[in-house]
Amino acid sequence: MKILVAEDDVISCKALQNKLQDWGYDVLTAHNGEDAWTLFMTEDIRLAILDWKMPKMEGTELCKKIRQEYEEIKSRYVYVIMLTAKNLKADRIKGLSCGIDDYMTKPVSFVELKIRLKNGERIIQLEDNRIHLASLDGLTKLWNRNKILEFLEEELDRGRRCGQPTGIIMVDIDYFKQINDTYGHFTGDKVLAEVADRLKREIRRYDKIGRYGGDEMFFVLPNCRQAHLQKIANRLRCCICNKAIPTKSGPLKVSISLGAISSEISSKAPSSDLIQASDRALYAAKKLGRNRLVISSTISKFCPFPLTQREKPA
Repeated sequence: MKILVAEDDVISCKALQNKLQDWGYDVLTAHNGEDAWTLFMTEDIRLAILDWKMPKMEGTELCKKIRQEYEEIKSRYVYVIMLTAKNLKADRIKGLSCGIDDYMTKPVSFVELKIRLKNGERIIQLEDNRIHLASLDGLTKLWNRNKILEFLEEELDRGRRCGQPTGIIMVDIDYFKQINDTYGHFTGDKVLAEVADRLKREIRRYDKIGRYGGDEMFFVLPNCRQAHLQKIANRLRCCICNKAIPTKSGPLKVSISLGAISSEISSKAPSSDLIQASDRALYAAKKLGRNRLVISSTISKFCPFPLTQREKPA
């Protein structure tokens, strides 16, 4: 786990660094608050040991920025231990009110510090589990809408920096309302969960799939050009339509329609335009008869059927 030590005393900082490395931590160091903040914004830091008195930005001010800015941007909790020579009750209250998790007075007991860090790791794991569960759709166990859109923004930003396009696929289960109306919502839920599970098994480890809404699912595909979309989307389509879904009402033949686009079409286009383009392509696939793919070749809002490729059912 990556840990930051922000301590203006070079000797104390080095002693902490050596001990933490002996314990297996990946240690970053800073000797003032501003440098520490820069490291927070560029590194994935989960634990922090901050000196109260530092040049340029005190530890209490840095902790406020971690809570108010860093955690909102990164969506990750940081466990903060404050080191100080201050030992008055009023000082402890001030430190805790800034969002500090734990408090140690100097000189530091390494035995005590090791135990406090283990407690911090346990709390981080609990918080990560809570955030993970809050980001999942309860029925399909896919990422929920907010989380999949967050992944889209992250991949688009990364793709622009690295010169790699991001692929988007919008999926809708064909005639899903009829399934609910004919067989009931229990069967509809079973179909939705099975479709989600099959689709999830067909993607790469670093691809993301989320439930966009209702029976719509949404894929974020890093480093995916227009030319790759047809092969990927057709594999997804076939994994659903080639095998009936077992239910208490008997096996049901189910198919999906897909609309896709790659940011290769317009690398500077906002995510909202790309989503709308994939949604229009999905609508076109359904109008063309369902159980097929349409790939959009434009993000123009004035082209209702922006087709470049149509993948017909086998």
